[in-house]
Amino acid sequence: MTVDDTGSGAGADGRVNLPAAEPGESGDPGEDPHPLALRLEQLILGAERRYTPFQAARSAGVSMELASRFWRAMGFADIGQAKALTEADVLALRRLAGLVEAGLLSEAMAVQVARSTGQTTARLAEWQIDSFLEGLTEPPEPGMTRTEVTYPIVELLLPELEEFLVYVWRRQLAASAGRVVQAADDEEMVDRRLAVCFADLVGFTRLTRRMEEEELGELVEAFETTSADLVAARGGRLIKTLGDEVLYAADDAGTAADIALLLVETMSNDETMPELRVGMAFGTVTTRMGDVFGTTVNLASRLTSIAPRDAVLVDSAFAEELIRTGDAPASEAEAAEEAAAAEKEGEEPPTYRFALQPMWQRPVRGLGVVEPWLLTRRHTVD
Repeated sequence: MTVDDTGSGAGADGRVNLPAAEPGESGDPGEDPHPLALRLEQLILGAERRYTPFQAARSAGVSMELASRFWRAMGFADIGQAKALTEADVLALRRLAGLVEAGLLSEAMAVQVARSTGQTTARLAEWQIDSFLEGLTEPPEPGMTRTEVTYPIVELLLPELEEFLVYVWRRQLAASAGRVVQAADDEEMVDRRLAVCFADLVGFTRLTRRMEEEELGELVEAFETTSADLVAARGGRLIKTLGDEVLYAADDAGTAADIALLLVETMSNDETMPELRVGMAFGTVTTRMGDVFGTTVNLASRLTSIAPRDAVLVDSAFAEELIRTGDAPASEAEAAEEAAAAEKEGEEPPTYRFALQPMWQRPVRGLGVVEPWLLTRRHTVD
């Protein structure tokens, strides 16, 4: 879609309209597709191409400017005035615009919905085509081409994948909604106190120079898969993966600490994996479109960069939270005193999951002087 049907210029709301792209530009659905690509598109979308962007906007009852904002937010290139849109595109526009008209969403929020959905599903679709469908469409017999087997495979898989996608989305939505409504107050529903953690592979840049592309891809996939499984199993939430780095969050410091140490323990037992650095911070975090922002996130990232190899550094707020919840003693001396007092009274001494060792204070770029703490495990957790 394009911002208007006449070309560039300033819109009525003062925004500068971008020029319409011509059919055939990169990523443009308006270019003449391969016959099989067109058949696949019709199969997946469930409708044939019949509208230009202007016609689609008019049929949906929305302005071209708003239609273009939605289209671009979903991650699609401008398509000029090619007849490349379907009844499904019109219906999607009508539904999104209807939420705005009903007052359920502001226009800005509707654009955010389109953008977050587009970004998330784009990555999913790329992965499924590159890794999943590509392997399944290997010609089963000599003489057959990949093209000849692609359509029937997609036709069989499409309804199953669609059902599974909706199921997982509903599950994730229920879990996220549950976390939000349990927030202490309305303000915490937006700006929440979370434990944030970065885990970073050491020397990854050097590895990229030494390893073959396929070998490097396998290492990254193994790291991301192992990290994602451990984070999920222990009750954390994977925010994103960046090849050699993962970012996750947890509602409490104890859960985040357990995951971090488990990551180090698991990776160090794998000879194919580089060493790991982990940095964590606890505090107020702003969440937007599934990502996290704020000083707490920046501090966790900085701690990762100064952490020793195969070790976990936390900030003072994280250490204080572990002490407050009884997951770690304030000091080893205090733990020893507590154990001696309990023994004298014939009672069981307090048990702690983690140990904290204060490190030298140091300046951290953009955040002033911080006091890192080295986090270790006091005993094995099943």
